[in-house]
Amino acid sequence: MKLEEFKEKLAGKEQLNFILPDGSFVPAHFHVTEVGTITRNFIDCGGTVRSETKINFQLWKDEDIDHRISSEKLLNIIKISEDKVGLPNTEIHVEYQLDTVSKYGLEEDNGNFLLTSTQTDCLAKDKCGIPEKKIKVSMASLSGQTCEPGSGCC
Repeated sequence: MKLEEFKEKLAGKEQLNFILPDGSFVPAHFHVTEVGTITRNFIDCGGTVRSETKINFQLWKDEDIDHRISSEKLLNIIKISEDKVGLPNTEIHVEYQLDTVSKYGLEEDNGNFLLTSTQTDCLAKDKCGIPEKKIKVSMASLSGQTCEPGSGCC
């Protein structure tokens, strides 16, 4: 989710719920300890120089169970960050500590913010010799269809 979409979905929310990939909730007394941008400049395994910028939110929980951040307060933190740091309208990643600091994507579903699992990937499969994944099709799903010679269907 990009910043502008997040701000739209955040506006007017009475309750902020962040849900981890396993379905558990980030405790309601979380703090937002950082809002900013992270820019990575790197070279992939195929030799291509790349750069990416993402917005980073860091959620943190403490023993202060009476603390509750409102959507209005979080929007204010974002506004200050936009003014002081200059946040672009780019994808948001969320950091949250479990056994170690984990990085998540962000989506919204039924008024809740879902922290989604992120994955690594090879960005230069064509240069590394990694073949494209072939789409597997069940032969049963093709029943009733015919294939004429020279039609390109087989």
